Amino acid sequence: MLKRATVLALSLTLTACANLSAQGLFSHYSAANAETHSALQQGNYTLALESLPEAPAGDILDGMERGRVNFVAGQYSESFTALQQADLAVKEQQRQATIQISEGFNQAGALLTNDNMITYQPADYELGFIHLYLALNYIQQNDLEGALVEVRRANLVQEMAKKNREAELNRAAEEAREKGLSQSLGSVLARYPDAGKELSAVQNGYLFYLSGVLYEADGDLNNAYVDYKRALAVSPGNTYVANTVLRLANSLQMNQDRRQLEARYGKYKKPARSTGRLVIFDEQGVVQARDGWRLPLWLTDSRGDGVMYNMALPYYPNTVTHSLSPLKLDNQSVRGGKLASVDDMAKTSLSEAMPAIAVRQALRILAKNEVRKSAAKGGNDVGNLLANVFNTLTEQPDTRSWQSLPSSVSLYHEDLNAGTHQVSWNGRQLDVEVVAGRTTMVWVSRQGNQQSWWSVLLGGS
Repeated sequence: MLKRATVLALSLTLTACANLSAQGLFSHYSAANAETHSALQQGNYTLALESLPEAPAGDILDGMERGRVNFVAGQYSESFTALQQADLAVKEQQRQATIQISEGFNQAGALLTNDNMITYQPADYELGFIHLYLALNYIQQNDLEGALVEVRRANLVQEMAKKNREAELNRAAEEAREKGLSQSLGSVLARYPDAGKELSAVQNGYLFYLSGVLYEADGDLNNAYVDYKRALAVSPGNTYVANTVLRLANSLQMNQDRRQLEARYGKYKKPARSTGRLVIFDEQGVVQARDGWRLPLWLTDSRGDGVMYNMALPYYPNTVTHSLSPLKLDNQSVRGGKLASVDDMAKTSLSEAMPAIAVRQALRILAKNEVRKSAAKGGNDVGNLLANVFNTLTEQPDTRSWQSLPSSVSLYHEDLNAGTHQVSWNGRQLDVEVVAGRTTMVWVSRQGNQQSWWSVLLGGS
């Protein structure tokens, strides 16, 4: 029996390593990625690149992390390549007609170890950010057409992911009912920290507004207006977004919309013809990393015996976010309006996925208990001990997520006289060119006391 238990443990380890990564068997992603995440928070982009984990987290997550870290480090070619690889991996995953929840149950390594052995499925908001950063790469290369293709694709992939997620949640609920787990899991989920349900925690105002800017630069005011309105629905308190919607409502003679908007946000003031528009996207901080949280769960196994286990679930702990000093435009402080909270999107996405995660975890607990009982037959204390140790060590939360994204994104815009203007922060300065009747876009990412930035003059011949 001891030999069987040993062989079982070794077999599962080999299966897990072949399936994805050995580090996911006895540890979890946030632990492996801690140095990179910390370096990025401090603005040490070089160290963040150098410390990216060697153990692969899969083509999708690895590509997303490398794409974003390279982008803030100014390594645009490497960023573009990494994001394209992640995009191709997503296409392949979706081509295979959705990764089913049953994949976790059908793989012995995952069923008897942890969720880290299951193929990583990016969250809806992460899929949107793949195309957003591909679009930013194209913009940085002055390729407006390529950027427009990416923002169009972003909406399509997110819609497909939403349908897949809803189907997965339905399957998880059915599985829980069939196995008699609903009541036990209900008590666990009732104690799980839930995220808010505001629209801004579900939809990406950053993506919507960037899409509007690109459509407008391309002369497509109708589609620009649609996406600007979507951004306003996500961030109704953002006066910069409201002003943009008012401006296009006036240009497109959307008189009913204009009157409703003016009733809430005030009269629209048309800028002088001699001015150009400066739009600043200000990414700040680094999105929270998931941590592990253990909750007790009482279950009844196949023999009617009670089983008490601790479930290792991923969660987002409450942390204090530190605000950064404002950017300056021509030596005057400017404060943008929040366009997106990536932290909120990440928390909401995990909360929505939690029922399916909890079902897999409960089934895994039962399966591990059966293995332990088999190893302990005939009073084999050594087999029982080995199985218990293996079960405990492999009880790891799935903390995989795109951890190099910003924490939040703010928007600022202003109509300025044509000429060269300066955006500055923390003793450093970026010269930006403003042309009458055109839009100049500035992208800024700030972490610690460091920043990465560039500007592009959009549209025109």
